Amino acid sequence: MEVQKFSYDNSIVRAFLWATIVFGVVGFLLGLTAALMLFYPELPEFFFGTDDPTIKSLRVIGSEGIQGLINSQGAFGFGRIRMLHTSAVIFAFVGNCIFAGAYYSMQRLLKTRLFSDTLSWVHFWSWQIMIVSVVITFLMGINTSKEYAEHEWPIDILITFSWVIFGINMFGTIAKRRVRHLYVAIWFYIGTWIAVAMLHIFNNLEVPLSFTGWKSYSAYAGVKDALVQWWYGHNAVAFFLTTPILGLMYYFVPKAADRPVFSYKLSIIHFWSLIFIYIWAGPHHLQYTALPGWVQALGTGFSVMLIAPSWGGMLNGLLTLRGAWDKVRENPILKFFVVAITCYGMATFEGPILATKTLNKIGHYTDWIIGHVHLGALGWNGFIAFGMIYYLVPILWRTKLYSTKMANWHFWLGTMGIIFYAIPLYIAGFTQGLMWKQFNPDGTLIWKNWLDTVEAIIPYYYMRFLGGVLYIFGAILMVINVVATVRAGSFQKDVPAEAPALAKITKNRKSSEGYHLWLERTPLIFSILSFVALAIGGMIQIIPTLLVKENVPTITSVKPYTPLELEGRDLYIREGCNACHSQMIRPFRDEVVRFNGKNGQYSKAGEFVYDRPFLWGSKRTGPDLHRQGGKNPSSWHFKHMYNPRSTSAGSIMPRYPWLIANKLDRSLTQDKIRFMKNVYDVPYTDAEIDSANTWANDQAAKIVKDIYNEAPDIKKALEAEKARKGANFIPLEQREITALIAYLQRLGTDIKTTEAKTASN
Repeated sequence: MEVQKFSYDNSIVRAFLWATIVFGVVGFLLGLTAALMLFYPELPEFFFGTDDPTIKSLRVIGSEGIQGLINSQGAFGFGRIRMLHTSAVIFAFVGNCIFAGAYYSMQRLLKTRLFSDTLSWVHFWSWQIMIVSVVITFLMGINTSKEYAEHEWPIDILITFSWVIFGINMFGTIAKRRVRHLYVAIWFYIGTWIAVAMLHIFNNLEVPLSFTGWKSYSAYAGVKDALVQWWYGHNAVAFFLTTPILGLMYYFVPKAADRPVFSYKLSIIHFWSLIFIYIWAGPHHLQYTALPGWVQALGTGFSVMLIAPSWGGMLNGLLTLRGAWDKVRENPILKFFVVAITCYGMATFEGPILATKTLNKIGHYTDWIIGHVHLGALGWNGFIAFGMIYYLVPILWRTKLYSTKMANWHFWLGTMGIIFYAIPLYIAGFTQGLMWKQFNPDGTLIWKNWLDTVEAIIPYYYMRFLGGVLYIFGAILMVINVVATVRAGSFQKDVPAEAPALAKITKNRKSSEGYHLWLERTPLIFSILSFVALAIGGMIQIIPTLLVKENVPTITSVKPYTPLELEGRDLYIREGCNACHSQMIRPFRDEVVRFNGKNGQYSKAGEFVYDRPFLWGSKRTGPDLHRQGGKNPSSWHFKHMYNPRSTSAGSIMPRYPWLIANKLDRSLTQDKIRFMKNVYDVPYTDAEIDSANTWANDQAAKIVKDIYNEAPDIKKALEAEKARKGANFIPLEQREITALIAYLQRLGTDIKTTEAKTASN
């Protein structure tokens, strides 16, 4: 048989590898910043300026004072930093890691050069441009608020373009392979590509307000949006943070250990059962919410079943090291891989346990969830990436690793970082969840003040920050080690290789050929079956929820938002407020009493029919806001946004003074109302659309009148500002804070009744 000569392309692997390292450090720094702000909310004031003499600042108080913070326009706000951190870690760090590992391994597993060098570089640069666009837009407050999918519509299109290019390059490479059967890592790459494409397209269906702007509104509303989002959100974890990393595990662990994969049959079971079951698990993020009960039950059931394939994969990875455990003592690469696989097993056991209703009622909305996510991100994703980097850099630059000792130090710092990060958050989560639910014998809450539950977990935030510091110190050691290795080596762009040409045979299954062996040499059929396995769960869960009217009962008293409230809602989204506040009161007595008062109501599906997107949140750092309307006077909200600690001593909420200072841009207000009616059939009348600005003016005037009556000090301060600024003075009626107050005062007021009806705990 003819032996063909060709070469592997290492240059694209190098590019994605450097991007992985750079964005990894950036993502870790952003995460550390967010963790610091949870016990030091004055951090933006430290950098930009403050009017509080008790806070040290880099700016001299009196020179610019709070104006410096106002000028920042919230770019350093917690909500924006948090969503930037998650995207930096998911799409920038892990994404580039996936592409580096996939492009390196595919060439060697398929015995061919990548399908197109040009497409490889189009993929690389489009992905990096997307990341930079995310940084810019998020810092500007341009986002959709949908967790792990906060990118606005132009970036969604760019992600789609880059992913399609990757797919063409991958399937083109498979088509020109010189190896008949596809190795297990390739299976996971194929499954990943299909699943992410499906998830990304359906979750990010949105209609732009204008094709010349960045604002869009989700194609789904309320309960339907929540289901689709968490079908996407959980499966972004499943099919972007898990399945492609499993592909990397199946390639790099055997290579580093110089051992074959433990079990081929277990690999088959692992792959097919995982992709079939995982896609169903999303609703477990919505337990006890307004989501239909049958969907919640399906999410729980399949989440519990998920333990089996996940642990099958974990055991397949760990048992691959049989006969090679002596190497683990000396080889830092294997150390990273062992801990990574162990963290994968722990996280995939913890997830199903959290999905059960018994523990979900305690764990959801607490820091337990944050600990769970970071066990996977820091341990599973991070350590696989580090192990891969230490494996590839010496090979790519044809030299030895600069310092094995430094790599071992990185391992131990990273491991201690994970421990100090995750365990305190587990304790904090249990503490929060149990404190929220405790009652006195007379039926009153023991911990009435929300801040009591916040202050109880601050020490754990200190420990979590320490864990983050240890982890990033380890990453910095890696950067130093990699740079030193690169300087000592010599990079080889094109690596010569040879392999016999692939002989053509029939695509039909042979009589003695196993079904899976046949599938492995028929990539098209393999991909189609993968799509079917992936699509079944989504179809069964989502299509009935979208189409069956009874899933979202109509509540006649629920009305669309006024123009000013809609503008306020958009401001709420801009600042990322849903990162800390939920808008979903579950049918528990403690939540109804805490957030509603004696005669309150838990959240109903029909209340969210005009919410595009939904804003239920996934973490309560602050209290739930769904029944906030009328709970506090408008002047309280004004002061709270200016300085939360002036109204709530001990609050860890950052300040939002720019909302007080900024003039509200109402140039698109009428267009938004008309858009909602024409595109989504929201029942606004033509008269309401025509009078949208007058409607907003009247509501703003009412809110300002209330503020001045409730707080003469605010009126006095604004009169002084008017005298100082003259014609440049912006009336309070025209400022952003007024719109935000309008929205907050509306929340939950449509169905307030005198009778409390709650489901059993």
